[in-house]
Amino acid sequence: MSKVNAKITGVGGFIPEYILTNEELSRMVDTSDEWIMTRIGIKERHLIKDEGRGTSYLASKAVENLLEKTGVNAEEIDLIVVATISPDHAFPSTAAIVIDAVGLTNAWGFDLSAACSGFLFGIDTAANFIKSGSYKKVILVGADTMSSIVDYTDRTTCPIFGDGAGAVLLEPTEEEFGLLDTDLHVDGVGIDHLYLKGGGSYHPPSHETVDNKEHYIYQDGRTVFKHAVSKMADVSLNMMKRNNIGAKDLTWLIPHQANMRIIESTAHHMGIKKEQVMINIHRYGNTTAATLPLCLWDWEKQLKKGDNIILATFGAGFTWGAGFLKWAYDGE
Repeated sequence: MSKVNAKITGVGGFIPEYILTNEELSRMVDTSDEWIMTRIGIKERHLIKDEGRGTSYLASKAVENLLEKTGVNAEEIDLIVVATISPDHAFPSTAAIVIDAVGLTNAWGFDLSAACSGFLFGIDTAANFIKSGSYKKVILVGADTMSSIVDYTDRTTCPIFGDGAGAVLLEPTEEEFGLLDTDLHVDGVGIDHLYLKGGGSYHPPSHETVDNKEHYIYQDGRTVFKHAVSKMADVSLNMMKRNNIGAKDLTWLIPHQANMRIIESTAHHMGIKKEQVMINIHRYGNTTAATLPLCLWDWEKQLKKGDNIILATFGAGFTWGAGFLKWAYDGE
């Protein structure tokens, strides 16, 4: 029996229209364009401003864009996985809302929570559904409305995050294309360094949790930065070594877009040039689970069949990992 791999056959995306610039942000908190660009590398971020719209709206728009570009009918989709940490509701799942909104009448789906590593964990999960032989067309979405959980009076976190969604279609192939390897990790040591304290079963919503601003992101920036630099670089280099990919053989590194200094450190550790790294953090900020697919969306036209791509990420938990992807079609 031939080995079945899961290849990406299309990419879609969606970014909200409203742009929050560093200049505007500097009028809200004690910060500046120079400070943000020097320490993080973000120039602007897109946010949802319309009432009644959340992550399912972003995800649905990205899926609609994907289906339109690929020419695939909604009824053909077997499964949808939505990677997010900012769902519309605790339940039902965001995937269920997207299924209804887009008309994926023959699909079932679920949400996956791995913070900034959500898309990478999700593509491994979706690929295994394809490899099982029971699923032919699987959509993976990375989508987050980070503006819903950011305190815009907190200068340490509000410059970092943006809203957005990216989606990919995965289909089976017997060729050596698609997701060929992953190396995924979780370590609960990060729980107290990057988390949302209030709202769950451990700290249910109350006047006290609201007054204490426990429904906003808390981040110990120094600790997170230290772990991200070492973990993301190490796992990316290891992915190159175990797949016999030299620096010259690697077409693209797609790193999680959290901090420009982390991206540069990872690339340096891997021995690759800046021209081999997909970077759009300056335009979108950290969209959490959406950063990797939004890079694919931005660079799709430049991608060539057979390109060697490494995905690398680090997120709350701590979660981190890398994946080796051999691109399956010419973007043009």
